[in-house]
Amino acid sequence: MNRSIITATNTLSQLQKQMDMISHNIANVDTTGFKRRQATFTDLIFQEFRNQPNDITEQNRLTPLNIRQGTGAKINHSQVVMQQGSIKHTHRQLDTAFTAEGQFYRVLVQNEDGTAVRYTRDGALYLTPVSENESMLVNGEGYPVLNENNQPITVAGSPKGFTITSEGRFIAEMANGGTQEFNLGVTYIKKPQFLEQKGGNLFGLPDNLAGLGVAENDILTNLDGQLRNGISIQQGALEQSNVDLSKEMTDLINVQRGYQFQSRSITLSDQMLGLVNGIR
Repeated sequence: MNRSIITATNTLSQLQKQMDMISHNIANVDTTGFKRRQATFTDLIFQEFRNQPNDITEQNRLTPLNIRQGTGAKINHSQVVMQQGSIKHTHRQLDTAFTAEGQFYRVLVQNEDGTAVRYTRDGALYLTPVSENESMLVNGEGYPVLNENNQPITVAGSPKGFTITSEGRFIAEMANGGTQEFNLGVTYIKKPQFLEQKGGNLFGLPDNLAGLGVAENDILTNLDGQLRNGISIQQGALEQSNVDLSKEMTDLINVQRGYQFQSRSITLSDQMLGLVNGIR
């Protein structure tokens, strides 16, 4: 009985994590550029009991020899799904949408350890004043958008219009007929399974990257120089979340049923233990 309780308890904790993940996806169904996460499960370590000392007696057995008792299941992997979201046309000059999977803007975030580069698909950009005659390009959270040299983009004067090319070139058109041009910092993520969600619709590299045995270049590539020809940006549009609400709700119901089943297993095991203890 104790084994069945332990097995159900182990699985319950993992189902709760999956439920939290699905709930997070549903909560961000309308978040611009949001990428859903999905989890895969694997069996925990199991024990094998040798119930037949002589294997000859089981020569025609089709299943594995002996008796195997598991200890539950766990989340084996949690991965960001890079599937392209639908494109919504806004006709706003500073709204942009990536039309290729795996491409992200680089933004600068201030945290307790200083500054850090984060990655986002949210293409709703804004200009915020930083001085009397200078403005900085930021995202919706107010974080500076970086150029190809990982420096904030600042525009001097008062621009009257903007053009953002498909290769990520940001052009500010000035009232005097001049222009100011910048290359937006764009990164291609090759291995999204290593990304961590850092809050605010931002992704970042794990802090223990060296311990994972991978280098930064193995995970991502900055699309600079000749690589900028691979950038695909659409101006006047925003990429919607790739969350399919109907699928997430179906998955949530399935997880809840599994959660109820494991909870019922604990209840039945407890009742059976009570019967055993009550035998005189």
